[in-house]
Order: sequence, then C-alpha cells, then structure tokens
Amino acid sequence: MIGTPEDKEKLFRQLANLADDTSRRNYLSHNRWMVRPQIVSEISDHVREHVRVDLQQALHFAEIALIIAEELDDKESLARGLRAKANVLYTRGENASAVDLHEQATALFEAVGKGNEAARTLSSSIQPLLLMGKYNQAFAVGDRARKIFEAEENFWRLARLEINIGNIYYRQDRFAEALGCYERAYRGLLNQKDEEGIAAVLSNMATCHISLNAFPKALETYQQAREFCEQHGMPLLVTQADYNIAYLYYLRGEYSHAILMLRATRVACKKVGDAYHLSLCNLDLAELYLELNLSSEAAELAQQGYEGFHTLGMGYESAKCLAFSAMAASQKGHAFEALKVFSEARESFVREKNRAWPSLIDLYRALVFFNEGRFFEAKRLCTEALESFQALGLSSKAAIAQLLMARIAMRMEEIEEASRHGHAALEDVAKLDAPVLTYQAHLLMGNIHLANGHPDEAYDSYQNARKALETLRSSLRGEELKIAFIKNRLEVYEHLVELCLNRSPDRLGLEEAFAYVEQAKSRSLMNLFVTPAPTLSAKEPGLSELVRSIRDLREELNWYYNLIEREQLQPEAQSPDRIGALQMQARSREKELLRMLQEATEADAEQAGLQTPTHLPVDTIRTAIPDDTLLVEYFRVRDRILVCLLGKKTLEILPVTLETRVAGFLRLLQFQLSKFRLDRQYLERFQDSLVRATQAHLKELYDELVAPFAERLKARHLVFVPHGLLHYAPFHALFDGQAHLIDRHTVSYSPSASIYALCQTRSANVSGPSLVLGIPDPQAPAISEEVQAIRRVLPQPEVFLGKDASEDILRSKGPTSQFIHIATHGHFRQDNPMFSSIRLGNSFLSLYDLYQLKLPVELMTLSGCSTGLNVVAAGDELIGLARGLLHAGAQSLVLSLWDVHDRSTAEYMRAFYGFLQQGKSKAEALREAMLHLRASYPHPYQWAPFILIGKA
Repeated sequence: MIGTPEDKEKLFRQLANLADDTSRRNYLSHNRWMVRPQIVSEISDHVREHVRVDLQQALHFAEIALIIAEELDDKESLARGLRAKANVLYTRGENASAVDLHEQATALFEAVGKGNEAARTLSSSIQPLLLMGKYNQAFAVGDRARKIFEAEENFWRLARLEINIGNIYYRQDRFAEALGCYERAYRGLLNQKDEEGIAAVLSNMATCHISLNAFPKALETYQQAREFCEQHGMPLLVTQADYNIAYLYYLRGEYSHAILMLRATRVACKKVGDAYHLSLCNLDLAELYLELNLSSEAAELAQQGYEGFHTLGMGYESAKCLAFSAMAASQKGHAFEALKVFSEARESFVREKNRAWPSLIDLYRALVFFNEGRFFEAKRLCTEALESFQALGLSSKAAIAQLLMARIAMRMEEIEEASRHGHAALEDVAKLDAPVLTYQAHLLMGNIHLANGHPDEAYDSYQNARKALETLRSSLRGEELKIAFIKNRLEVYEHLVELCLNRSPDRLGLEEAFAYVEQAKSRSLMNLFVTPAPTLSAKEPGLSELVRSIRDLREELNWYYNLIEREQLQPEAQSPDRIGALQMQARSREKELLRMLQEATEADAEQAGLQTPTHLPVDTIRTAIPDDTLLVEYFRVRDRILVCLLGKKTLEILPVTLETRVAGFLRLLQFQLSKFRLDRQYLERFQDSLVRATQAHLKELYDELVAPFAERLKARHLVFVPHGLLHYAPFHALFDGQAHLIDRHTVSYSPSASIYALCQTRSANVSGPSLVLGIPDPQAPAISEEVQAIRRVLPQPEVFLGKDASEDILRSKGPTSQFIHIATHGHFRQDNPMFSSIRLGNSFLSLYDLYQLKLPVELMTLSGCSTGLNVVAAGDELIGLARGLLHAGAQSLVLSLWDVHDRSTAEYMRAFYGFLQQGKSKAEALREAMLHLRASYPHPYQWAPFILIGKA
C-alpha cells in the first residue's frame, strides 16, 4: 500500500508530471519501493477512476503501471497494466489498439488463474469491438464473461456487463432489447452505488429513448445524466451529455440552441481531451453551417472533423466530413476542389458498403457540373442518382433529382423533356410533406410555360410556387438546405414583379408588384423582427394548450424528418421496417397538425410561430411614412435594376440600370476608399486628387442609380432600401457633379419597407441612462478621446473603459438604457458574417451573441470599423451586426460602412450627439454632423462612413 491518503495524493501528483518514459524510469530508479505488484494494482485502479477526468494523465499513469510490471516480470501485474492502458485507448477512440491490449490482458489473467479479472477484461473489450463492427465477437466475449460472473455471484459485474450487452443490441437496432438491458443494469448499479456506471447507463437509456422516438423522455434522461455527472466530478461525461442534448435540439430543428451548445461543448471536449465527441461536434456544426450558407466555417470544421475521425479509424464519419468539405467548396464556387473531394468521399462510402451516400454524392457532383455548364456530364450523373433514389425509396431525394434533370433540360433547350421531369417532380412532391420542393416544382413549371410563350399559365404556376413558399411549414431541412438552387427564394418574386408590370401597369398592378418586392426582401430578418428569441422550453406562461400542442407537433415533425433522413443514409444496411415505422409516425403527426391548424385562431397560429408576416400591406407602410419622406426601394429582376418610389400617397416603379454596370462602379469606389489604408504622408500629399477620384466614382453611381428619377426626389427625407450589391452603396454620399445627396436631403436606410414601418412604431426606452463603452488599443488610441467627447453631450452618461466595458455590463445595463454607444473595433467577416463581431473589454460579441440580448434602446451606435457591413445571402437576406441589433430590440442604429479614421470619428460623434441634444431628429443630426465634419475632412472616406438604419 502507498500509505495515508495524503501520501497517495502526493505521489500521484508527482507521477502526473512524468510525461515520458525516460522521466518515469528515472523516477522509479530513485524510488525502488514502488516496484511491487500492489503499486501496479493501485495505479491501475487510479487510471480507472481518472479516465473520465483527464485522459492524458490517465494515459501517463497506465504507462507507469506497465513499466513497473515489466520490471517485475509478473504476468498478473502486466495484465493489469495492459487493461488499464486498453481502457484509456478505448476512451480516446483508438479501438483497434484497445482490443489488442484487452486480448493480451485476458490471456495473461487466464494463464495465472484469475477468472474474475479475465471476465472483467472481456466485458471491457465489448465496446471497442462493437465500434469496429465485430458484433459476433462482442456477443461471444460477453457470454464468456457472463458465465464467470454468474458462477461467482458477482452482481455488480453482471450489472456492468448488461450495459455492454445492451450496447450490442442497440448497434443492431434492437432498441427495446437494448433498453431492457440498460434498465436492468441501472437497477443493479443503484444497489451497488456505482456512480460511473449509473452515469453511463443513463446516457445509454436516453439514446434508446431517441431511437424509440420518445424525445421528452430522452431529454429528461440526458439532463438527469448531466446533473449526476456534474455532482460526482466527471467532466468528460458532462461534455458527452452536453453533446447529446445539443444533438437532440438539432434533431428537433432548434438550430440556435444546437449551435450554441455544440460550440460550448467543443471547447469542453478540447479541455478534457475527448477526441471522439470533439469530432462529432465538428461534424454536426459543419452540417449546420452548410445549411445556413456559412461555407468557410463549414469547410474548416469538416476538415477538423475528418482529421479527428480518420485518426480514430472511423470510416463512415470520416467520409461524411469529406462530403461536407466538398459541399462547402461547391457553395464557394470552387468546382475543381469540390469534384476532387466528392470523389474521395464517394470512394470512402463505397468501402463502407453504404448504399445511399454514393448516389447522393452523384447528385451533388451533377450540381457542380450543371453550375459549370457541363450539362451532359450533369445529366449522366443525375440520371444514375435518380434511378438509385427510386430503387432505394428515397422519395424526397428523387424529387430533387427530377428538379435538377428539368433544369438541365431547360439549359439544353429541351423544353419537352424539361416539362416531363417537371410534371414528374410535381407528382413526387404531392406525396411528400415538402413545401420547398413543391415551390421549386411550380417555379420550374412557370419557367417552362414562359419558355413556351404562355404568360398566363406561367403566372398561375408562379402563384402556386409563391403560396407554397409562404406556407407556414416552409422551413428547409436536410438536402433542401444544402442545395443552392433550392434555397433561392427570390426567383419567383422576380418573375411575378415582371409579369405584373407587363400585364397591368395600373395602380393595382403596381401595388401587387410592390407587394412581391417586399415579400422578397429579408424574409427571415422580418421573422426575427416580429418574433421573440426562441427559448429552451415551449412551456411558456400564457400559451393555450392548443398553441403548446402545435409547437410540440412541429418540433416532433422535425425530429421524425431528421431521423428518417439519418436512417436512410446510415452506415449499416437500411432497415425498411424502421423507416416505414418512422414515416407512419410522421404522417400521423402531419394529419394531427393539419387538424389543429384548422381549429387554431389567427392569434393561436401567430403564437405558435406559424404566422409570422413576411411583409406589411402597402397601405400599412404608407401610414408610417411622414408627408416629407420618400422610400426609394431598389429591386433586381435578373440583371435589370428597378426602383420603387413610395410616398404617403404615391407609388411608381421605374427601370433604372443594369446590375453589371453598377457592380463595376462600386468596385472602383471601394478601391478608392481602400487607399486610406496607405501611409499618412501619401494621403496628405495626394488629398485633392483622392477627393476628385472618389467624387468621380460617386457621380458614376449617382448617374446610374439616382439620375434617372432625380426630378421626382422632392421629399426632404429619403429612405433607401437597397437590394443585392446595392447594400454596399453609400447613397447619402452619391454626387451629382455639384452636390452630394446629403446636401439636399436627410438620408436613412432600411432592409425593407416593412421593417422601416415597424421601426417607426417599435417601442423603445424614451428615458434612462446613456451607456458608453470604449475599448481603446494601440491601433485605435483616439477611442478614449471619442468617449470623453461624447460623455459631455449625452444625457446621464454611464461610461466604462477597457476591461470594464464588458459583455456583462452590456447585458445588465443595456436593457434599461435610452442610448448605447460602443466605441471599439468591429470585425466584419465576409467569409462568415454570422461571426462578425465587436470587441468588448473581455470578449468578442458575435451575431450569435446579439441574438441572445435584449436592448430596447432608442439609438444604438457602433463607431468601430465596418460595423454596418453585411453579406447579402440568398433571398436578399442581410447577415451582419445590424441583423442582430434589430433582433435585440434597437429602434435605430448608427453603423459604419467602412473602416473609420479614429480622430475624425471623435469629432463626428461629438457633433452628432450635440445636434441630437439640441432637439434635431436622428437623421437631421447625422446630416449636420456630416456637413460639419466635411469642412475639416473633405474626403468622403472621413465624413461619410456612418449610416442610420431604422427610425430617423
């Protein structure tokens, strides 16, 4: 024995610091009293206790036990050391090595007549065996272990063995039998007070409940397991429980919760050395980010997931990561890389004997060839994929293949064949709960009717497409989310706007066209605007039982759709009976949901998240427009840019220019603005020529975007509602050769006319303190000057600088503030705008974090660099900091379109808030600040970076 508990703790602290064999052997040479069998036994026990706490240290202890056993030349000691190391390797995911060491240990225990120890080792070897797919061998070693434990009446070991036998049944989809094993094990382990075993079996029971489609029971069991593990100091199992809970939310379609939990669990897995669950987090996050169009982040995580699973020898998961990497490359337009990685992934799935994934990859390869204009290759692959999907009974994927075949035929000008595939797709989707595919099929038929010269039939098809798109269950899932042409919701509105203007250019036709323009704009941002942030429970006070039931049914349907998809693509052979049972459950819930929707009032449906308006009626928008205000809303129809001029009583829709022309002028302007990254001497030397060059590009943009209707701009205030790449244009700075727009008008911006109208009526704090956060650094030394300048003009200033300007301060004081001003650096992520962030004193605040805040302020100002930039995603969706701040409750925003010159910013903000306190409106104060600053800083880079969004 080692001695007192204090002696033992001291010894293990010393051993934990021995990181290599040389240091271990050197330590033993000076402590020969440790070279005894009892010490090997105690170290091996310590490994078992420590493996769920710190894997790296557990491996160090196992290596020390083996060195001592080798020096003893004692078979039993060597067996104990081998088993200890095998258990660590299994926990690290190194299953083949673990099985090999288990077999060596079993043979040694049997050789010295230690049957009980041999049975323990056999039981331990079951899990790595089944993970390697060696089920018969796993059952065989389980039978051997059971006979020994029963003969010795070792009930604790029998309970532990039940867990491992249950795992084999689970792997074989025999879920009821697996759950029976786990429940017997749980009862036995409770009697034995086996904390680690209880934690493991609770997790396994929850997994069984998932497979038996009992979500509430699964969540309850995982939370019970997490609480138990946390109470008993098992951080590795806490992270596993967190991963499992996150995955449940993913299956239920609660993406925001799933992402937040998976991101946190990744950090915890790295900390405790859990390579398997870290790789699973990477895999699941990669899939989520693909579905959210975040291609760069998806690619990075898929690569990390592949490296992790490849190291762990897990072929199916590695192949999925490769497939996700290829999808990310395809989303980014990297066709050569996508095709190369898709081929690698396909070969991996074929080696894994997976039937569904190779065909799915053929569909994706066909998409890449289609986008590259290689239609014959696309058609060949898509035909093969379609035949496979039909043979496997994968109806939704067959419908996607039909849609792609029709698109290929359209591009090859084979209209009759396109029509045949279009009708086939309509027949397929009629049997599915897939409104997005229904939308695509009707959209396609509209395009075919247009190609055949039948505009009335096209209009009817487009209306059917729009209705499918506006249905309440039109959220995307699975493959629908990863395929770009399916995610493009703008196309139908472009066609409808064009047909309305061509068919009936009267008042009703104009208003119908404008309604479609609004429906196309920032749909999900509108939903975020009018619906609260999701919570972890639908059991909110004040909800009727009907509303709760509708929410629960929608989540259950997401659950079943995801389980069906995973069952169809699983690594093992498909289970038709299980797929059929899941589909029956889904159909049952679809019928129940339809029944409840018929019973629901409009208020019920809105509470249940089923009726979130995508736009406001034009008359409602007009009531929010003051007499002296004009909304200037742009909309792109293919390459043509139209403008909608909406006033209190007027509406005009006019053609303006071509997008390709504007794109070139915007690039030239951005090039001029980028010159301010050069050294100060260059800027001072060429200041006049830089101003002239920039004004020339601003005039080019004015001539394209404003001059065609300039005589109609009689209003004092203009609200610009851009579209597509026009979100990057500084309309207030556009130059007509004599003056900038800001010289003649006050200017503000909005993502859509509907959101502008909502901002006018949005409640906000009309009193309260002004929260000022400043984070100066060597790159932005003038931030301190800016903070000191504005604290003198803002009412009730509460100022926090440096580390004191923390996220906690923003969360605690922000909800009651009237104004919030944050002077810091913004980080705009063009590649991944969801991770655009602003730097606070102790952290970075991303778009995800903003979604969790409540900031009902009258005005929110971010004076950092590029805080107003957005990526314009499919459907004209703005993804950037403005999106998160509007969702958080801000009535108005002041943000920057490009990197800001710090010293000019301090003067700008002092002037802006000064004018605001004199009683001017926000738009007037911003205009006066620009004109004031331009007297000292004539270049638009310095006086025109800030824009006002929301209530002006």
